[in-house]
Amino acid sequence: MSRTPPPLHIKICGLTRASDVEVAVAAGADMIGLNFVPGSSRRIDVALARTLVRAARGRVEVVGVVADLDSLEVQALLTDVGLDRVQLHGDERPEVLGALGPRAFKALRVGSAEDVALAAQYGGDLLLVDARVPGKQGGTGVRVDPSLVVELARVRRLLLAGGLDPDNVAEAVRGVRPWGVDVASGVESAPGIKDERKVRVFVDEARRAAQEAADAADGASGA
Repeated sequence: MSRTPPPLHIKICGLTRASDVEVAVAAGADMIGLNFVPGSSRRIDVALARTLVRAARGRVEVVGVVADLDSLEVQALLTDVGLDRVQLHGDERPEVLGALGPRAFKALRVGSAEDVALAAQYGGDLLLVDARVPGKQGGTGVRVDPSLVVELARVRRLLLAGGLDPDNVAEAVRGVRPWGVDVASGVESAPGIKDERKVRVFVDEARRAAQEAADAADGASGA
């Protein structure tokens, strides 16, 4: 008999519509992401963010995605919008993360072992990894090389992002065994517009793979 696996946490990022909050909640997502990064096609303003937070409150955790703000600006956004957490997706120094405490986590863009080594500089209970693409801060649709992060996933709560979609998320979950997965463009019909079927299939495939990985581990330990 297989044991219940540790829960896989699923974040649907880059929401821009209240209807997509409903889609994410109905599909069984654990977190949604609201983008405040200038230049992003999924960026929203504070007024819309407050509306989406009200729609999500008590149903799913709301994460704000920011880049290169100082700690006072991030704290103000957390309070003003009513976010649960904030994701630092720029080139923030470890001191900024430390000043914000447990409601913040770092997103690390990785394309080499040297990038992965930077994880040791950032504390906290959660770390997101995304693919490094020159000139881009995320939402690129480019996948992270699993060989770069599989060991990191064994020692950190790792939220795996980068090029995930309903067709490849199961493979990524089995290969990396992350704490969670994060998707934006992979479940969209257009930037910021979520596709209900893609969101549902993504969540189902991710959870199925997590269960299969747990069953395989149980079988190996009992052999």
